[in-house]
Amino acid sequence: QVQLVESGGGLVQPGGSLRLSCAASGFSFSLNAMRWYRQAPGKERELVAAITSGGSTNYVYSVKGRFTISRDNAKNTVYLQMNSLKPEDTAVYYCHTAPRGYEYWGQGTQVTVSS
Repeated sequence: QVQLVESGGGLVQPGGSLRLSCAASGFSFSLNAMRWYRQAPGKERELVAAITSGGSTNYVYSVKGRFTISRDNAKNTVYLQMNSLKPEDTAVYYCHTAPRGYEYWGQGTQVTVSS
């Protein structure tokens, strides 16, 4: 079955960096787009970054220039490098994919940006 396992969250000071990882299994990773979403307390879940099977990327405006999504098809892993973190980046971050139109989510990893 499809599994997505996120790691790398934690507490970081404003201006700091974190790298999230999402290890995927149970589907053809290299053939599918991968996405990172986040959900802050009291807010709707929002798409943060996406990467296609061919490596094209796009980002929500609020993270452009600070976050980078990448993938390693040999390791079936997608990453989210987050730099210049701000308190408003605080949220639970989720990995997502939708092979053959079926949606799958990871369990989420908490990112807290605070001094």
